[in-house]
Order: sequence, then structure tokens, then C-alpha cells
Amino acid sequence: MSENGMPVESGKGGVGAGAIFAFGGLGLLAVFILQNTEEVPVDFLFWNVTWPLWLVIILSAVLGTFVWIGLGIMRRHRRRKERRQARRG
Repeated sequence: MSENGMPVESGKGGVGAGAIFAFGGLGLLAVFILQNTEEVPVDFLFWNVTWPLWLVIILSAVLGTFVWIGLGIMRRHRRRKERRQARRG
């Protein structure tokens, strides 16, 4: 606190490490997209489409992320139920 009772700023300013990594990741993603622009056929069940390779890879990664998070939620729920049952008897 300063003399007038106002909080003193910590002196931290500028760009943090998280922002640097985020912008670096966006830069790498831009390079990845620019290098993988060729069209590839995608066949799934009865759908047949032609998409850019970068889009196929990113959509696959996003889908994999949702599956991974869903499995983690199911595991956490199962462990919570087991702990609840152990407390009851």
C-alpha cells in the first residue's frame, strides 16, 4: 500500500510467457496450414468429400481432444462414485 492507501502495482508489465507461447503456436499453425493446402479425398461411411489436408488434420485433432476429455470425465465420475460408496459402507 502506498501512503494514500492505494495499492501499489507490482511493476509487472509487458508480454508474459503464456502470450509468447500462444503467439508462437499460432505462427506454427499458420506455417502448417500454408504448407498443407493440397486437397485430399475423405471417405467416411457414405460421405465422400474433398478437403484441404490441413483441415482434415485439425478436425481429427479436435475430435480426438473431445474423445480424450470425455474419457477423462467418465473416469473421474467412476472414481467419485467409488469414493462415495466407500464412505457409505
